[in-house]
Amino acid sequence: MRLSKGFQSWLTRQTENPRRNLNRVLAGATLFFAGLGLIYYAEKALPSSLAQEITALAGLACLAGGGILAAIGYLSLSLLRIIRFISNDPDQH
Repeated sequence: MRLSKGFQSWLTRQTENPRRNLNRVLAGATLFFAGLGLIYYAEKALPSSLAQEITALAGLACLAGGGILAAIGYLSLSLLRIIRFISNDPDQH
């Protein structure tokens, strides 16, 4: 698998700090579930109104952002590490 040097060095830097990546996964999961809670709150506790829709929209934004952040952290923890190990440069291991 051939990657450009700049992209390969960026991938390598992403895998070098597993604590940061784990924090991304945890922060993303927290944000995701907070967004899910906002949507549930808007559906069950608020009457049908503009406020309900805005609350649900804010929940959806949190849910999407948290999912993306958790996915980035997870990919950095797992897949990018695999790419690093199968790269052609033996001095990176």
